[in-house]
Amino acid sequence: MSSVVPAPIARQPWGMLIPLLLLVAFGAAVLYSAAGGSMQPFATSHLIRFSVFLVMAAIIASLPREFVRLMTYPAYIVVLLMLVAVEAMGALRGGSQRWLDLGFMVLQPSELMKPVIVVTLAQFYSTLPVGLITSWRALLVPAALIALPVAFVLLQPDLGTSLAIAFGGAVVMLLAGLPMRWFVIGGVGAVVAAPLAFFFGLKEYQQQRVLTMFDPEADALGAGYHITQSKIAIGSGGLFGKGFNNGSQSHLNYLPEPHTDFVFATMAEEWGLAGGLFVIAVFSIILRWGLKVARESRDRFASLLAAGMVATIFFYIAVNLLMVMGMAPVVGIPLPFMSHGGSSMLTNMICIGALMMVNRWNRNAPRGGLAS
Repeated sequence: MSSVVPAPIARQPWGMLIPLLLLVAFGAAVLYSAAGGSMQPFATSHLIRFSVFLVMAAIIASLPREFVRLMTYPAYIVVLLMLVAVEAMGALRGGSQRWLDLGFMVLQPSELMKPVIVVTLAQFYSTLPVGLITSWRALLVPAALIALPVAFVLLQPDLGTSLAIAFGGAVVMLLAGLPMRWFVIGGVGAVVAAPLAFFFGLKEYQQQRVLTMFDPEADALGAGYHITQSKIAIGSGGLFGKGFNNGSQSHLNYLPEPHTDFVFATMAEEWGLAGGLFVIAVFSIILRWGLKVARESRDRFASLLAAGMVATIFFYIAVNLLMVMGMAPVVGIPLPFMSHGGSSMLTNMICIGALMMVNRWNRNAPRGGLAS
């Protein structure tokens, strides 16, 4: 086989790429239906964005370890400065100030911070002496690196993205070997502070989203409309759905955002439980491959980097699926590789590219003990 298939093609992780391509194609079919049976305006741009970002992922996958480590802290500083620029001159859309208009594209810097915080903390812990992993330095410096971008993102305001940044960073800290008691103390502190954060930290519409999660029917035509219509769409799909391009909730405009945040509900109405299980199975394959890459990494930096990227993708998937099923507040987290949107596709393809990069490092690594 190696004599028939060129080596650069044969050594690609096709066990992950083929399911990913199938998922993106399935997403394009769902977006085609969400547009009323048209490739415009969602499906075509979805496929074009994926193709462009796949090339970007391939470029990321080719980067040498030394270059990545050298550019880690400068990348963090640049993205942090971009978050500052958003506050100073960011574009305002839908009541939120989250974007930078660069002329040739509109960029959401907070999305870039999700993978950047992972690689930054991986670099920090890979250079931290093992004997200091239980010291306060191992906690305070990473906590500050996370808190700075989270604070700026909360100002936009964007609770979902700030939680995603914090989640990716926390996973890296946990896997780096910090004492479990610190996380227990942090969890207890979060529970105690939750009421204060709810009443004094969240805006009124954010409070309403949390309350609606527990009883969406209390205001089914107001704050609970999104979740109610999403649950109707998912439930009406049954085992095998109403059929491709036959979804009534999305076609009759009952389901809000059928092409972005609630694309899973659009899919489930037309493809039913079978379609939902297919999507979850593909995500499981991708995440399982990513964890395998992390486990096989032969140095601390690569292992933490890969695990953090998997955690970032997982956060998108878990929160979106819980959200559309009414088990989490509506926080505007799209479904990876299926929702229409350039920023989320960019972030998730950066994660895929980083995992492919670590996979290449693993393949080329000399056998021996773990390096720092």
